[in-house]
Amino acid sequence: MGTPHLRGAARATLTGLASLSLVTAAALASIPQATAAPQATGHTVRSNPYSPASGHSYRHGVIPTLQRNAKMKSWAASHPAAAAATGPETLSYGGGIDGIGVQSGHSKVYLVFYGSQWGTQSTNSSGDATFSGDPDGAAPVAQEMFKDIGTGNERWSADLTQWCDGPNVSSGATSCPSNANFIPYQSGGVLSGVWYDNSAASPSAATGHQLGVEAVKAAGHFGNTTAASNRDAYYVVLSPHNTAPDSYQGQYCAWHDYNGDSTLTGGAVSSSYGDIAFSNQPYNMDSGSGCGVGFVNSPGTLDGWTMTLGHEWQEMMSDQNPAGGWTNHTGSSYNGQENSDECAWLSPGSTGGAANVTMGTGTFAEQASWSNDTNNCAISHAIVGGSSGGGGGTFTNGTFETGSLSSWTTSGSTSATGSAAHSGSYGAMVGSTSPTNASSVSQSFTAPSGTSKVSFWYNVTCPDTVTYDWATATLQDTTAGTTTTLLAKTCTQGAGWKQVSGAVTAGHSYTLTLANNDDNYAGDATYTYYDDVTVS
Repeated sequence: MGTPHLRGAARATLTGLASLSLVTAAALASIPQATAAPQATGHTVRSNPYSPASGHSYRHGVIPTLQRNAKMKSWAASHPAAAAATGPETLSYGGGIDGIGVQSGHSKVYLVFYGSQWGTQSTNSSGDATFSGDPDGAAPVAQEMFKDIGTGNERWSADLTQWCDGPNVSSGATSCPSNANFIPYQSGGVLSGVWYDNSAASPSAATGHQLGVEAVKAAGHFGNTTAASNRDAYYVVLSPHNTAPDSYQGQYCAWHDYNGDSTLTGGAVSSSYGDIAFSNQPYNMDSGSGCGVGFVNSPGTLDGWTMTLGHEWQEMMSDQNPAGGWTNHTGSSYNGQENSDECAWLSPGSTGGAANVTMGTGTFAEQASWSNDTNNCAISHAIVGGSSGGGGGTFTNGTFETGSLSSWTTSGSTSATGSAAHSGSYGAMVGSTSPTNASSVSQSFTAPSGTSKVSFWYNVTCPDTVTYDWATATLQDTTAGTTTTLLAKTCTQGAGWKQVSGAVTAGHSYTLTLANNDDNYAGDATYTYYDDVTVS
């Protein structure tokens, strides 16, 4: 478990729907002013008393209901803070918690349907889990959305590629150095697993601690039992219809956090699997228009559902262990907010407003997120640094989500198959369940500006000994004329997925070779799965 991280004053929240009526001055006067907190800038910042995070600092990235958002906006307007030199919405780096700032690999999203009230589980024609206790059909739409992120040339998620972490990023930085660990574009989808935990009913009003316990339980269910396997994992805890997790009704629509937060109601959650990033996703259609029903479309029953799912995922990506990633420290009324907070509930058609985003197979209502590099709320953004896949980097088909080995040079026995997927739907199988000889896939690439490492995941099945059978990987720097062994000869069985990374120099040309060797002996065939090949 990561060391519990104590937060300071509750974050102020300012997100706007200008068309909503503002509360009266008399109503505002009846609300006591919140405790002032000194900031590093020397400004005095008052916590917005209308914020759902006021007194509940674990509610990171909390999305207020539209009605509460209007009250927050009115209060902030009547309590202005001194202007920040960098601009009131500029985000800065929090220095990381347990070495984690952002999710700088290919995101693995796990949907956890929490409690027997979801009803009977079935499967639809798209392979999505459906539930008899889901009157609005929200479950399959959540699955399709996370499958579709990073497909169909969508650029809603590309806003994330400007954020970074790592030892080369200074606390307080407002932009990323070229040698940082950037969030890569999440090509090929991010959905990695779905679990219906119907072992008991979900609490009628689950505490933050209970939600965190469920997330840790899910990590164990999915076999993510090490800190490394949870470094790029995210557990969305979806509570069923007619429940009120963390008493959300009338206050907010969702939030995210991690297990080590000591301010969670009930306290931090123990984990022997490393830090666990998770979100509280209520069945917020129960709140109607307050949580976005009909916000973009008509009737738009699931508008707010997909918007809040997207909001929290984007904030987790840029601030995985809050608030060690990118948040607002300007001392303005935006102080403490994350990238999506600053753009919540902006009307469709307005600058930075919510909109339908078309992805590979579907269209989903989403909201914009704040962009430091363009100084606005971006519903679409260019991929920073030419990184074409977090699951791809500058590799073409680095996630193998084409269902083929296109763009890779192959030798021996190789295939793209669902059984080889680390995330998404496909991975590369090098070798075979039948005896083979030497096999490999390779691809040449040039490391773009701003990148410093190449990474991939592998899972080897080797029932022999390393004398005869093995997995191995090499990186040839054709610019410098050197070759590095990234994965030494390895023969294990049942060890699961492991990640390997190696250093690259921006501007150099490379060839990465992912290989498997089998001695063609009957009865102990060796093969290796490879997936999520990235440059970041």
